[in-house]
Amino acid sequence: MRTFGPIELLFLIKALRWTVALFVIAFVSGCAGGLVIAILRISPYRTLRATAAGFIELFQGTPMLLQLFVAYYGLGLVGLQLDAWTASALALGLHSMAYLGEIWRGSIQAIPTGQWEGGRALSLSYLQLLRLVVLPQAMRSSIAPSVGFLVSLIKGTSVTALIGFVEVTRAGVLVANVTLEPFRVFTVVSILYLCLCWPLSIASRRLEKRLT
Repeated sequence: MRTFGPIELLFLIKALRWTVALFVIAFVSGCAGGLVIAILRISPYRTLRATAAGFIELFQGTPMLLQLFVAYYGLGLVGLQLDAWTASALALGLHSMAYLGEIWRGSIQAIPTGQWEGGRALSLSYLQLLRLVVLPQAMRSSIAPSVGFLVSLIKGTSVTALIGFVEVTRAGVLVANVTLEPFRVFTVVSILYLCLCWPLSIASRRLEKRLT
């Protein structure tokens, strides 16, 4: 039986990069898709609003773990077998789109009606109104909830361990099985997660104060 030492710690730290990589992909795709979803949710066209609302309800109304299982196991039933990395990125990306889209939709609709009317009075098009007037203001009020979701997304990457993706939680399970020291191993894993989430929370507070 091995004891937990520098080699095992290095293995956990190396696995942390896959947690970060998965988070970055989910974050980037979530931001890009979430902005589209938010704009569709406030579209003047009912069909677009309904489609975006249905997408949000689907991913907010089902567990992330179930979404991950569908991406990894379910798509194989229709001939599209994804590896653990691709399935994890797809599931977390779609999950992020739904949540960020709804957060930003709320921030956009919280902008006073007078801002919209003022933009129309200046003969701005709908897209110009969003880009120049509405979105810059909505961004400020959406920072706190967006970062709160992103912190939970970092921690949520741990569910990918259940389909065999070796991120830091899965690496912790492997090390704990070898060393039989689960308390020590998962204490270190918790510290590694804290090292990711805490700076993000501090940066968001500073950014929020700066924008205010």
